[in-house]
Amino acid sequence: MSAEAAVAPKQVTEHSPEEVERVKNWINSEEYKVKNFARTALVVNPAHACQPLGAQMVATGFEGALPFIHGSQGCASYFRSTFSRHYREPAAATCDAMTEDGAVFGGQNNLFEGLQNAYEIYKPKMIPIFTTCMPEVIGDDLNAYTKNAKTQGFIPEELPTPYANTPSFNGSHIHGYDAMLKSILETLTEGQKVEGKCTGKLNIIPGFDGNVGNLREYKRILELMGIPYCMLADVSDVFDSGCDGEYKLYPGGTKLEDAAESINGKATISMQKYSSVTTMKWIESEYDGEKAILPLPFGVKKTDDFILKLSQLFDKPIPEVLKAERARAVDAMTDGHQYLHGRKFAIAGDPDYLIGIVSFLLEMGARPWHILCSRTTKKFQKEMQALLDSSVFGEGCSIYINKDLWHMRSLLVTDPVDGIIGDTHAKWAARDAKIPLFRIGFPIIDRVNLHRTPVVGYNGAISMLSMLANKFLDIKDETCEDQWFEMMR
Repeated sequence: MSAEAAVAPKQVTEHSPEEVERVKNWINSEEYKVKNFARTALVVNPAHACQPLGAQMVATGFEGALPFIHGSQGCASYFRSTFSRHYREPAAATCDAMTEDGAVFGGQNNLFEGLQNAYEIYKPKMIPIFTTCMPEVIGDDLNAYTKNAKTQGFIPEELPTPYANTPSFNGSHIHGYDAMLKSILETLTEGQKVEGKCTGKLNIIPGFDGNVGNLREYKRILELMGIPYCMLADVSDVFDSGCDGEYKLYPGGTKLEDAAESINGKATISMQKYSSVTTMKWIESEYDGEKAILPLPFGVKKTDDFILKLSQLFDKPIPEVLKAERARAVDAMTDGHQYLHGRKFAIAGDPDYLIGIVSFLLEMGARPWHILCSRTTKKFQKEMQALLDSSVFGEGCSIYINKDLWHMRSLLVTDPVDGIIGDTHAKWAARDAKIPLFRIGFPIIDRVNLHRTPVVGYNGAISMLSMLANKFLDIKDETCEDQWFEMMR
């Protein structure tokens, strides 16, 4: 017997090659799609992550903050590894390593020991705490536990310890982002509101955005317009800190004193409605100044809306630099529109990203044919439908909410499109449908540096256009028989 045969796994059930081929063809059929869409209790390859991952994104975005996971080591490793693989950067966080004992008797002792070790070893300025499934199922009281940790001397009384309940079995990463951000702002701004005081700053909430290039683009635009700002939960330097030979445990983030003063800001805007719902409701009631919720500035029109809103809020003229950038974006879209016009796309992702991407595609005369959001509400569906109805290119396009990427696969093989836009997890569906995947979203773990290239603003519109159009040109160039394709002599 050969060595290969000796270690070959024995199949539990044997299938003939003919049966394998039959099933392979059947899952591409309309009949299978109907059965697939009838699923109710099973999720296959969801296009979202869990709440605690979103909470860690927020916790990482404040200076000197050490994210603390009240739960098991396995969960903590998943969150950290996901961020590390997406950004190719360390993702500092710790946990209290709950095991079977904690599941039976509660996790208070784990929390005490974990907080004490985290503070004494890493000297954080703030420890944001959030939960995983286990403590949520057994009903751990984080409010009482953190108070007890301070009164019993495990951590200093003055150490900020905002906490958020973020059960993995409910909601998604955008809801965890929202819950953690609200808790941090509640904690840091307590007692900081001063009647009549105004910092003159804009508070800007980027929302759950895995693209640090987008955050830097917001800041660049604000600086060009001369608008002082405080970006709340700024991960741009944390997850894109550069390599200078020195490891920094806390390489950036929003300064705690700036976040505390944000309650006295001149205005507050959120760039993502669906990942800041509860935060913006709280800000509406507690913060001074004007408030606004804007769509992600994908494409020209939504970037226009963003810049005009900034101009109106702060009475600032629009710089010539931005006018020139807009002109270049319009020129680039004119040059490349023929490569996208009329093409059909499938898109999967977070609600705010989907609205932004669809807006851009409609501007280019493309068809956002299949739009899938795996964890959202009918409110989003209604907003997306209104967006589709605003353009002739939205006719016939469909929206699928609370569906997963296996549903998307059925759509791609029964109602084909030219390409799919989404994160890395859409690659299997794209492969089976033999169409290109354009990687926009989170996480992107099989390509490098895409998180550094902005897709918002006028420059982002050029980047997106170039990514989409050039891929189609690559495919045509690599497969056509004409060696002079797109060339002149």
